[in-house]
Parts: sequence; C-alpha cells; structure tokens
Amino acid sequence: MLRSFRYLLFPVSFIYGSIIWLRNKLYDANILKSASFNFPIICVGNLAVGGTGKTPMTEYLIRLLKDNYKTATISRGYKRKTKGYGLAGSGTTALDIGDEPMQFHKKFPGISVAVGEERIVAIPQLLQDRPETEVIILDDALQHRAVKAGLNILLTDYGNLYTRDFMLPAGDLRDKRSSASRADIIIVTKCPHNISTDKKTAVIKELTPLPHQTIYFTEVQYSMPYHLFNKQTFNMGSHTDVLLITGIANPKPLKDFLTSHVHTYEMLRYPDHHIFDSDDLKDIKKHFDKIQSTEKIILTTEKDGVRLQKFDTELSGMPVYVIPVQHHFLFDEAEKFNAQVKAYIEAFRHKATVNTA
Repeated sequence: MLRSFRYLLFPVSFIYGSIIWLRNKLYDANILKSASFNFPIICVGNLAVGGTGKTPMTEYLIRLLKDNYKTATISRGYKRKTKGYGLAGSGTTALDIGDEPMQFHKKFPGISVAVGEERIVAIPQLLQDRPETEVIILDDALQHRAVKAGLNILLTDYGNLYTRDFMLPAGDLRDKRSSASRADIIIVTKCPHNISTDKKTAVIKELTPLPHQTIYFTEVQYSMPYHLFNKQTFNMGSHTDVLLITGIANPKPLKDFLTSHVHTYEMLRYPDHHIFDSDDLKDIKKHFDKIQSTEKIILTTEKDGVRLQKFDTELSGMPVYVIPVQHHFLFDEAEKFNAQVKAYIEAFRHKATVNTA
C-alpha cells in the first residue's frame, strides 16, 4: 500500500529530479564553482536517503588510516543543536555535534572530529585548528559539490541498488543516478554472505562502471555487544530475549541477525537520528519490564547509544547493551580496497617530496 502510494508521487519526483539535474549541470559547466584542495580528501556518500552503511564505512576508513596518518572527519552534524563549524573536545556531547560524529569522537579519541554544514568552510578551519592533519574523511558529502574530493566512495544497498530506485518522494534517491559517475569506488553493501560470483558479475553489469571505477561488495558483520556504560561484553545466545531500541534508517539487517541469534526480540522503532527524551525512557522501561525472561537485555545500535548516554543515572543499573557493526569485504578484496585508498593518500606524499626536493 505504501509503495503504491509513493508511485502516485512521481510528478513531484519529476520536479525534484529536474531541480537536482539543473544544479548538477551548473556545477558540471563550472557556473557553480567546486573547490579542490591540494590535500587528500576522501568522501563517503550515497545517492539514496540513509541506510547504506556510511557510518560503518567511515569507521572502516578511520581504522585503516589512523595508525599511519593524522586522520580527521568532517560531518554535517545532523540534528545537533548548534550551527556552523565545530570541533569536538573533551566536553562535547551529541547535542553539540550530532550522534554519528559523537560516535567517531568516543570510539577514536586520537582523531580530529569536526562538523560543519558548509564543508568548503569547515575544511580550512579544521586545517587551521589541526595543522598536523594528513587526511580528511568527509562523511555523507557526495551531494556537497562545493568541495571536489580527491577520492569519492559511493555506497549502494544490495537490496535497493540505485539503478532500480527513483527520485524522492516516489523513491529513495536524493540525487540522479547519473551522479554515480563522480564516484571512484562503488561499494555494494549489505550483500548476502553467500552471494555467488555469478550474482556479483550480474550486479557489476547492471551498475555498468566507468573505466576509472572499481566495484567492491561487503556484508554486514556484527560484533559482540558491550554494556553502554561499563563496556563489559555480553554473549547473546538462544536463551536471550531482547528489547531492541532503534533510531536508524534501516534496521532490517539487525532484525535478521537477531532472528537467527537470540530466542526472541521485540523492537521499539524511532525515527532516524531520534533524540530520546524522558517519555521515551519510560516507554522503554515499561516494555522491558513486560518481558518475562531470566535472560533479557536492552539492545541498541552505537549511533542510538550515544543519544541514550545522557540517561546514565536512570539506565546505568540496567542491562543496556550496544552492538557494533562493521563492513566485511567479500571475495577476499579487502586488501585491494585498502591498497587503493592508501595509494591515493601516498600520491600526495610523493608529490610533496618531489616539490621539496
């Protein structure tokens, strides 16, 4: 019923798509200007709204680079209570910078985490504040064409490839399919674990990559949950009953995981980037108390966890666990991807060495 209703919105999608097409054409014709930086900037993005795994991919890149390069991230800081440029510090909260940047800040204290609606403004400000920075990862910035990143990574959900989708509001695309041509790397995310090479070939054929583009495939991989406050891990099993709290765009992979790994689960679903309040907390406790089980936990995502931490007094004595999620590259291509990213950064180092010789 919902999908049929969305099809009725095709006239609106046509208008929206025409506006996006015109905007892209103005950038392509250099009427609207894109700024380039003589500095390694990696952009992670998608063509659809939410749910393709941008945050786990940004984290993957952070893990890949942080030990060898002074790494920084810049995000918009969606649903934060502040405006303009901001740099995370010791007293920063999710309300200051948003949930995803706060997640980066807490998990990777050795990197610089900044936010700013206008990346073209935020980049030089970050480099002034952190002049030692050697690489910047732009989180969810493929549509931010005022900045021309040196390496663009486009994510698309295996279950909803951008080639099969439509513009908002009839579909989930916020940019034209043709914008995929700006990507250097295309990653098909949330693939089945047992995807065949024939299916891989079929997807690549459907995406029709350009000569400069490389396509990779990843699956969702969940790690052992840890307590939101004391960080102790918990081994879920067939006797565990779960109250799942989610405020993410696409909880289906997590639901599928729980279906095969725990006894039962009940889900309380909130809007993406939902800011939890005291009424939500009462509702969570009410539903948790109704679960009749000797082994029951509250489970949430890391992104939701940073928005629940403000209730440390109310929740600290409860079994509230956070489940980490990562990208796992299929077909043994992780090293190929890693090498491609590092080669891009090393090209700048080589250029700098030549220029100073």
